[in-house]
Amino acid sequence: MFISLGSSNFPAAFKTRRASSVVSAIPRLTSVKTWAIAMAMVTASAGLSISAHAAPDSLTSPAAPIPSAAPIISPIVALNAQSATVDLWPSATFLHDPESKLTITEAIAEPEKFTALKSAYATLGMRQKVMWLRIPVSLAAGAQEGWILDIDYALLNRVDVYVVREGGIVGQARLGLSQPWQERPIQSRSLSVELNFKAGAAQTLIIRVDTPGAMILPITLNSHSAFHQRALNEQMLQGLLTSLVVCLLLYSLLQWLSLRESLYIKYAALVFSSGLFSIHFFGIGEQYLWPNNAWLGSHMAGLSSLIAAFATALFVEDVLGNDMGRILRIVMRVVAGAFGVTAIGHALDIVDIYGVSVVMAALSFMPSLLGIPGAIARLRRGDQTGTYFMVAWAAYATASFIMVGVVRGNIGANFWTLHSFQLGATLDMLVFMRIAVLRSAGVHKAAQRATVEHAALLSLAHTDPLTGLLNRRGLQATLLAALPTATANNILAVYLLDLDQFKPVNDQYGHDVGDELLVVAASRLRASMRAGDVVARLGGDEFVVMAGGLHNEKQARELGHQLLNAFRTPFSLTQHTCQVGITIGYALAPADGSDALGLLKNADAAMYMGKQNGKNCLRRIGMTTSSSA
Repeated sequence: MFISLGSSNFPAAFKTRRASSVVSAIPRLTSVKTWAIAMAMVTASAGLSISAHAAPDSLTSPAAPIPSAAPIISPIVALNAQSATVDLWPSATFLHDPESKLTITEAIAEPEKFTALKSAYATLGMRQKVMWLRIPVSLAAGAQEGWILDIDYALLNRVDVYVVREGGIVGQARLGLSQPWQERPIQSRSLSVELNFKAGAAQTLIIRVDTPGAMILPITLNSHSAFHQRALNEQMLQGLLTSLVVCLLLYSLLQWLSLRESLYIKYAALVFSSGLFSIHFFGIGEQYLWPNNAWLGSHMAGLSSLIAAFATALFVEDVLGNDMGRILRIVMRVVAGAFGVTAIGHALDIVDIYGVSVVMAALSFMPSLLGIPGAIARLRRGDQTGTYFMVAWAAYATASFIMVGVVRGNIGANFWTLHSFQLGATLDMLVFMRIAVLRSAGVHKAAQRATVEHAALLSLAHTDPLTGLLNRRGLQATLLAALPTATANNILAVYLLDLDQFKPVNDQYGHDVGDELLVVAASRLRASMRAGDVVARLGGDEFVVMAGGLHNEKQARELGHQLLNAFRTPFSLTQHTCQVGITIGYALAPADGSDALGLLKNADAAMYMGKQNGKNCLRRIGMTTSSSA
């Protein structure tokens, strides 16, 4: 019996295959997930700084308390032809090695020292000392000899596997993060190796686990087909989550490029760094992205965690803004700065992974804590953003509580608990994207509202409130814009009109009737002019008409007569019928002037002359005769 490191019984695809999907999730590093992140970082990175050949007593930190134990006879793992995946945890007994001095020979010779531990399923909690596992195995006649040992937790630093028969070691293998990728027995996401057992013989599987962090041990023996199917199922799940992350990352980057809103680049940084953390946590980074890069392997957990925390703090501060208050916003930026400085220090090896875990433990709850007042303020005024923040924090708190329980050995390690962190982070990621979209929509609506309000104010400033025509200011702006285009072949005519007999109507019937007459007169003027002509009221009973695109003075005079003719018909008001005439003075640009003030003065002078000469006429400065209706 032996452990095959490259057995022909195991398909080559298991040893070298690179799956097309990469694990990904968005663990937003806030709130109660501090323990999960900090402990996972220690597990993922601290052990990599220990030499793969370190002496057993090289770890000197105090050991975690041992749960109460009692000697038992462990049940034998029975493998037969019908077995596909066999859980080894119920059959395991344990031996704590606080001084890291026990040798495999001593472990084989003293089976009575192995005891059962009262611990949650498949997890021994946080430890910095060695733990030995002993698992008796029997193989039925006719069953396959080759089985895949799989530990579905990639962040164990070093695992030594021994197969013992008749008191002697017949095979051994080494697994774990400290092992170079190309030397791993099976190059898979999880820690796995092919073992060969012998039918009818008493044999024992002894496993030595040495990792400075969470000792999570979901350990199974699998047939080749079962192992392959489990790997495919996990890759399918991770592929779906990866696709979601990539889509959201691309969407946020495109939004940032198109809208230039800094919120989206903060979200993109959060998504990217948090995704890298999950990739590392699930062992995909070492499998696909940096299999032989020791620096990335030892720094990825700390850097991705710090950058994600940095981006989260800035994201929350950006979204909640003034609702947080000035002081809390300043504190949030200081917290983000602390994450950023620590990340730089860790990249330069000034701050080690333990220092990173201290910073995360002290500050990672701050973005949510500082953001709660702002979220509550949003909730009180019915803003959905506040609701989404509360939902995101509550969901992630639940997922983080589960993961912390697994890391500390209080909650069993199974598919759902091991993936709770990733699934909770995915939900959190989607909620944060919804928050970003809501914020963008709010900014867009506010901009539209400001534009409408500005247009309304501009309209009020340039419009006569009684008639709806342009007022003096509006006329001035329009005239200034039109004058530069006036030429000898593109004449601009300015007509100044004053109603005749308006004062008697106003005095006889009152100001209400006078106002009604002005409104009706304004409507008749608009109806008499061309579509592009401008009609304005200067005040009282004075109106101005501006007509451009005329080719000669004759056209201007004919247009003036058209205005005079418009007032031949009496005006039918609500309760009265009134007859008023109109006196018009006009000036042409550029012949009579090239500035707005000069043209209006000339038109006013011409109108005044018309009033002096009998009213109800059309007059231009320099004309020797007048035209009357």
